[in-house]
Amino acid sequence: MSERHESVELVPDTTVVYVAVSVLLAALTAVLAQLSLPVPGIPVPFSLQPFGVFFAGLLLGPVWGGFTLLLYIVTGLAGAPVFSGGGAGVAYFLGPTGGFLVGFLLAAVVIGAVVHRGIEPRSLTAVSTVTQALALAVGIVVVYAVGVPWFAVVSDISLTAAATAMAPFFPPDVLKAVLTLGAVAGGVEAFDQVR
Repeated sequence: MSERHESVELVPDTTVVYVAVSVLLAALTAVLAQLSLPVPGIPVPFSLQPFGVFFAGLLLGPVWGGFTLLLYIVTGLAGAPVFSGGGAGVAYFLGPTGGFLVGFLLAAVVIGAVVHRGIEPRSLTAVSTVTQALALAVGIVVVYAVGVPWFAVVSDISLTAAATAMAPFFPPDVLKAVLTLGAVAGGVEAFDQVR
């Protein structure tokens, strides 16, 4: 006596892929955060976290890119040492670097919105490199627009002093964006096949 059962798709395959890639990119962001260097006189370290932000926005779009960074931040708030230098918890988040973490989340959403022009991710092969570069530039601006004022308020310094302190971080962030564009261009077809 053999029974036949029909399979029911409870969650679309694309959703499973996006969740899996989001988890991987959140983990990558956490690993890159550990590759950080303290900067003398500034409580904000130099780190490689922006790579995770850039990849999330470019590859996953605004919703899943935002979800990726939200997952990363919530993991750190819950106490996992995923922030720069092994930082974790609400106290770390409310410190000088918290604004940059919020900026990362918003930047991933903005990058995804500029590149994908909607909620659903589309193939990056259909998006010009100029558009991708513009999206990353806007993302960097978003990170600084949120992070620098937060840093100024928490550190009790002027906005000008905070912007001056953060100015040396800007050129390396631009370089990270350029390297991200190269990496994505080299692997976009493989990512499209996974989707």
